[in-house]
Amino acid sequence: MVRVEDYLDIAGDELIAEIYRKATPLNGMDVLHINSTYYGGGVAEMLKTLIPLLNDVGIDAGWRVLHGTPDFFSITKGLHNALQGEEGIDPTEEQEALYRHTNEDFSVYTHIIHDAVVIHDPQPLPLIKYYRKRQPWYWRCHIDLSSPDPRAWNIMKRYLLRYDRVILSNEKYRNDSLPVDQSLIYPAIDPLSTKNQDLSDDEVEAHLSNMGIPTDKPIISQISRFDKWKDPLGVIDVFKKIKKKIDCRLVLCGSMASDDPEGYMIYDEVKKKEMDELESGDLIIRANEKDLAINALQRVSSVVIQKSHREGFGLTATEALWKGTPVVCSDAGGLPIQVEDGVSGFVEKSSDNEAFAEKVIHLLKNPEKSREMGKRGKENVRGKFLVPRLVLDHMNLLMSGAKKNHNL
Repeated sequence: MVRVEDYLDIAGDELIAEIYRKATPLNGMDVLHINSTYYGGGVAEMLKTLIPLLNDVGIDAGWRVLHGTPDFFSITKGLHNALQGEEGIDPTEEQEALYRHTNEDFSVYTHIIHDAVVIHDPQPLPLIKYYRKRQPWYWRCHIDLSSPDPRAWNIMKRYLLRYDRVILSNEKYRNDSLPVDQSLIYPAIDPLSTKNQDLSDDEVEAHLSNMGIPTDKPIISQISRFDKWKDPLGVIDVFKKIKKKIDCRLVLCGSMASDDPEGYMIYDEVKKKEMDELESGDLIIRANEKDLAINALQRVSSVVIQKSHREGFGLTATEALWKGTPVVCSDAGGLPIQVEDGVSGFVEKSSDNEAFAEKVIHLLKNPEKSREMGKRGKENVRGKFLVPRLVLDHMNLLMSGAKKNHNL
């Protein structure tokens, strides 16, 4: 079990001391986090570290996972896409009813007597309707809300109006039409997790061998869920352009989340594309690899791509930068916050495949510059996107809510 003191050498004395200092008045506070999956995606990964660290400093933090049927998760995936700007998604009355009733059913056997409640993303959002509210409720939104579909937004808003605060990952997601306090907390990675811990060269080589990934030529990778917003087919198009100039290999490594039924469909599309490219053997698709294998892949990659059309934040970019690997990413969502254009990588329009290819080729042809960008990226992550800072931000959130409700 990780403890706050374990991060002292990474995060520094001042940040760790501030966490301990602010923990005193929060000692014994009972906090509950609720999301919709224990595995797959950045939310679950952050909670697996955040919850133990909050407990380590004396906050009684818990985590529960909303249960739902495949039909429920199909509906919430549609709402998720619509909130990120997809048009043409219009839930029927029956679908909206299933969305509500799944949350109502969950509320019957999930008693909430905590001092604060943090709800993550759209799936458990309606839960607040089915409790006699005695404490602050916060909605933690991890997706891109810069241009939500009006229909989906209206469905969400009827529940959001009940919340004390909405927590966003990007200033661009603030919505002036929502008369609820809105604040910003950047997501973060755990540098001590198996996905981010240091690995020796021999360990990297062993994991790549187990994955069936040769290292005889430069590797480009995109590591993210199989999701249309991540544009894996667009990444393959970029790779074809790069391949004309430099002999290299592309690895698409993704995961499946239990609350994302579209993932398997996108995976099948990508696999079909792989079959069309098998003669070269330079397009490799991997799914649900272990964290240590992903760690190794990010370290051995010459360049990591994140070509998302929509992206709440995109912590895979931060993971790569922490390992000293430069990133070429799109200008979607929180990616430009992490990747400093021209400093730790490059930021391009998500639709500009030519520009993506040019920047990757530039990095492959200039390895010294690439290494320097990777070093600068790691130091930027150290200062802004590691989990001790996330712990402190959550403590400040709880402190503000407790003061407002006169508990402190």
